[in-house]
Amino acid sequence: MRQIRSQLLGTGYFLPSKVMTNDDLSRIVDTSDEWISTRTGIKSRCIAADDEYTSALCVNAAKKAIANSEIAVEDIDFIIVATVTPDNTFPSTAAKVGKLLGIKNGAAAMDVNAACSGFVYATQVADNMIRLGQIKTALVIGAETLSKITDWTDRNTCVLFGDGAGAAVLAGYEAEGNNTDKGILATKIYSDVSHYDTLCSDSGVSINQRSGFIHMDGKEVFRMAIPALVQGVEETLSLANLTASDIDWYIPHQANLRIIDSVAKKLNLPMEKVIVTVDHHGNTSAASIPLALAESIENGKIKPGNIIAISSMGAGFTWGGIIIRV
Repeated sequence: MRQIRSQLLGTGYFLPSKVMTNDDLSRIVDTSDEWISTRTGIKSRCIAADDEYTSALCVNAAKKAIANSEIAVEDIDFIIVATVTPDNTFPSTAAKVGKLLGIKNGAAAMDVNAACSGFVYATQVADNMIRLGQIKTALVIGAETLSKITDWTDRNTCVLFGDGAGAAVLAGYEAEGNNTDKGILATKIYSDVSHYDTLCSDSGVSINQRSGFIHMDGKEVFRMAIPALVQGVEETLSLANLTASDIDWYIPHQANLRIIDSVAKKLNLPMEKVIVTVDHHGNTSAASIPLALAESIENGKIKPGNIIAISSMGAGFTWGGIIIRV
């Protein structure tokens, strides 16, 4: 039965020019390259300048995605930005992105805060709106400047996070309605709000009028992350009537190489099929998935027709998955 699908027209990404290595961090806090690499797989991360805002990262990534999609900015009728580090409390960063891109066609604009799962959440929102015929073309962005809410005296968290942005343009088209279609084949999102305090900012506008720093119970996050990431893949594969053997590439949230390796083993996926960027991106929260996707398309690793499985897990706890044929 024919139906409207959301096709991926193009992607783009942007990283700040400042690169902070593990050796650089060892001069700030009591740590070492060996300590960080062994526990996380991270070797370096990018850090935004003081006057480099989340919106600027979004716009740079969006311009590349739009150019790669070969559309005009006027074709975009929905902008959705996933972030926990907005420029302002309000309006949305998406609204600012629309202004900076010069979009004047009345396109809807909104932010989504689902932390590291933000891009998965935002993609499901955009996909549903496209399939319902409410919009035709969506600009979906995941972007963070986590360095601005990182406590650089806390070695348990400051070694993990980085800044960046990734963007994707989705557009509706009439498809056959089966798993041979191009585009998004399935999405699914979840939460377990009992873990609200396990990974969070220690402040907030309503609480004390501050943004605060990242607070995390690392052991509990690690424990929950593996089954959540696995579930995100397995259930979306089932919805798409596919199996793990159909996956060409798996893009997990880039938080920790040990987590990624464990998830791949549980899915019976060889690491040769897993996209890993955590070594040079660090954990970029909502930017993690689109950064890895856009970089891997740009360098030719992901090719047209490939089936991509995506899953992410973050604060809330939130998690989810996407199956897409590029």
